[in-house]
Amino acid sequence: MFSRIANMFRVPDLRNKILFTLFALGLYRLGSFIPAPGIDTLAVQQLRENSEQQGGILAYVQLFSGGGLTTFAIFALGVLPYITASIIMQVLGVVVPRIEQWQQQGAVGQRKITQWTRYLTIAIAVIQSTSFAFLFNRADGLGGGFVLLPKFNVWTVLLVVLTLTAGTALVMWMGELITQKGIGNGMSLIIFASIVSQFPAQFSTLYTNEGILAIVAFSIILGISLVGIVFVENGQRRIPVNFAKRVVGRKMYGGQSTYIPLKVNQSGVIPIIFASSVLYLPNLIAVALPDTGWGNGIRNFVDRNLVDPSAVLYLVVFGFMIVGFAYFYTAITFDPAKQADTIRKQGGFIPGIRPGPQTEHYLARILTRITLPGALFIAAVALLPNLIMRAIGFNLDAGHGGGLGAAGFGFIGISILIAVGVALETMKQIDSQLMMRNYEGFLAKSK
Repeated sequence: MFSRIANMFRVPDLRNKILFTLFALGLYRLGSFIPAPGIDTLAVQQLRENSEQQGGILAYVQLFSGGGLTTFAIFALGVLPYITASIIMQVLGVVVPRIEQWQQQGAVGQRKITQWTRYLTIAIAVIQSTSFAFLFNRADGLGGGFVLLPKFNVWTVLLVVLTLTAGTALVMWMGELITQKGIGNGMSLIIFASIVSQFPAQFSTLYTNEGILAIVAFSIILGISLVGIVFVENGQRRIPVNFAKRVVGRKMYGGQSTYIPLKVNQSGVIPIIFASSVLYLPNLIAVALPDTGWGNGIRNFVDRNLVDPSAVLYLVVFGFMIVGFAYFYTAITFDPAKQADTIRKQGGFIPGIRPGPQTEHYLARILTRITLPGALFIAAVALLPNLIMRAIGFNLDAGHGGGLGAAGFGFIGISILIAVGVALETMKQIDSQLMMRNYEGFLAKSK
């Protein structure tokens, strides 16, 4: 193991890429602790302590900001605006003909899509930073009554919005730099750093409230989850494709065999992000409702059933939404009709299946079958860890006698799923770099 780690630093080019990536991630973590101008630091500290006992939208955004939201740091929004913009552009690619044309234009079209994704990211960052500036400064808002902006006026809000938006643009630029000059996908690694940075505090909270047995139980659950996630993430159905031989001039082309890899979890963690975003819309709406009468009734219903991760309605709705969005996103990213048409134009065919409509129906049937276990698996990863911890008697409830809080443990499965997926992809890239230079990689089998 240590010899393989040493191999990473024996190759100058790979060593420089790894060091650049680590340096950029270090800067990102530093920016997550530098507060925006005009913020009351004492109120921020109170909010940070209060957030450890909250769930809801605050915990969800905290997951992707690496704790930067509750300090109102310059990187408070993290990569959430970019993730949202990327998802929107992918969805629009199905309904907007111009974006669909860009997707088919190769590198030129991808540059156009990337540019518009940047514009959309900035627009979303402006909206989100403005919303959080108002919500965290309201007595009944997400800030729990803490006044973060002592001088709450137009100019102060504009300064905060400008700072957070500029921070989002800087994070986006850093992510692209990591992709170009570092190792791995920059945005994915920033998300990875945000998630992993929360683990020490979560383990410390778990030990303080529940003791060493909780650490052992949680470690066992974590280990089982890791094994299952690695197994499913690497699982794929390989559809064989043969290409007929053809003669062009005096040369013969074709006659090769390849395969189409259909992953069991084709949609990755996107369905969980979709479902979490939609599920917390009622929470955001409830915050703006009146404190008395029908508004208070709706607020109490949302708090009991759509915010608490242990509520039956929460589990049912969240689980069904994950499965539904898994099918939805898989249908967007993999079109059986286009794939069948591409195979036909290249002179290929699936053994035993005629080219054209039959190939399309075959691919659609296989995709539907393997998407269901993948969707059920990521739903289980998102829901089961908390249920198991509660079943064995550990108090994870927020605000009830010193519970661990949904903010720390409401997204255990999501955190592990994202972290393992990013780690696997990064290790595959490092392995490919090492194998090109005749070094043994991490994922290579020992002789």
